Amino acid sequence: MTSYRSLFRTPEFTPLFLASSAQVAAQTMSGLALGTLVYRATDSPLLSALSMFGPSLAQVLGATTLLSAADRLPPRATLTGTALAFAAGTAALAAPPPLWGIFALILVLGLVASLGGGVRWGLLNEILREDDCISEDGCIREGVSIKDGYILGRSVFNMANGITQVAGFATGGVLIAFLSARGTLLTAAALYVTAAAVSRLALTARPPRATGRPSVRETRRTNAALLAARPRRHLFLALWIPNGLIVGCESLYVSYAPDHAGLLFACAALGMLAGDVAVARFVPPRLRPRLGVPLLLLLAAPYVFFVLRPGPFLAAALATLASAGFAASLLQQERLMAVTPPELSGHALGLHSSGMLTMQGVGAALAGATAQLTSPGTAMTVIALASIAVTVSLAPGLRPAPRAASAPRTA
Repeated sequence: MTSYRSLFRTPEFTPLFLASSAQVAAQTMSGLALGTLVYRATDSPLLSALSMFGPSLAQVLGATTLLSAADRLPPRATLTGTALAFAAGTAALAAPPPLWGIFALILVLGLVASLGGGVRWGLLNEILREDDCISEDGCIREGVSIKDGYILGRSVFNMANGITQVAGFATGGVLIAFLSARGTLLTAAALYVTAAAVSRLALTARPPRATGRPSVRETRRTNAALLAARPRRHLFLALWIPNGLIVGCESLYVSYAPDHAGLLFACAALGMLAGDVAVARFVPPRLRPRLGVPLLLLLAAPYVFFVLRPGPFLAAALATLASAGFAASLLQQERLMAVTPPELSGHALGLHSSGMLTMQGVGAALAGATAQLTSPGTAMTVIALASIAVTVSLAPGLRPAPRAASAPRTA
């Protein structure tokens, strides 16, 4: 798996990609519409923000209760069912229910999203798993087979998600202005139905990757098993904390430069796109294990200078440079799959996704509280220094292990 063209020639990659893109667009549009609806009803910025980011924060509950189902349910049926659940929930939000009902639905949808993420990324890993290694160097690392196609495929999803979010916010804004917030929610529900139809009609019926009945107890047992191994534990922490803290820095763009926040967001998206393409397409597999820590440091270092209050164009350049460091997550996911048994891949990727989204919400809250006490520029610097400190503390556990001829994998 060496090119983007080869990805789209891979059976089932394209329908999974299209279904995921439709869901991202629906999620973006519905989040903007719901935030607008709640703000108009309550005049509360806090409740409006919680209505938009509540599902992400709710994923921590799903990570501790539902994730064992990610590998124990048939992927096609589960992806179809979760998309339909989102369609029904989004349509119900358009009614709209009382405020307590809105947040109850948000909680339920957050739980569903935590399961859907694990199933989706586990299926992507399954679809792109290579049976044969391209070279000996790419075949054995840390004693296990490397699924080289996953990093390329996930980079395509990351890039498409960024573009789709920009388009979704723009489309949602137009629909709210010319239709209504409720009409926009119903449009998003229709997109979820489209995603469900693509999943049901274009994906192959596959058996679950693992046996046994999903349960809260099994979820917690598997979480403990995944986090018990030191290499995986360090990878999860590296995927969650530095990323979440820097998203906290990004959450201050509006307060830092109200008239140029769009420029900062656009440049940050451009930097992330460039980093993903460079790492997935041009960095040789033998160099990837060495780049994880430097990219995490790059992710935070430019924000250290925001205490000096750089102007909007210099700030945009710093944001572009920093966001290239988000490519570290691709490398860490590749290593995570290398040290995780295939039957637990969906659970592991779901745990990564849920933990990352939760930490992004925590990072935004920490950055906002710090900015409230100091200033947005100072808060960015403080949060960036915290991210650097976390990366440095995790660095010894993120070093690639010496090559070995073979080594057993444990759960």
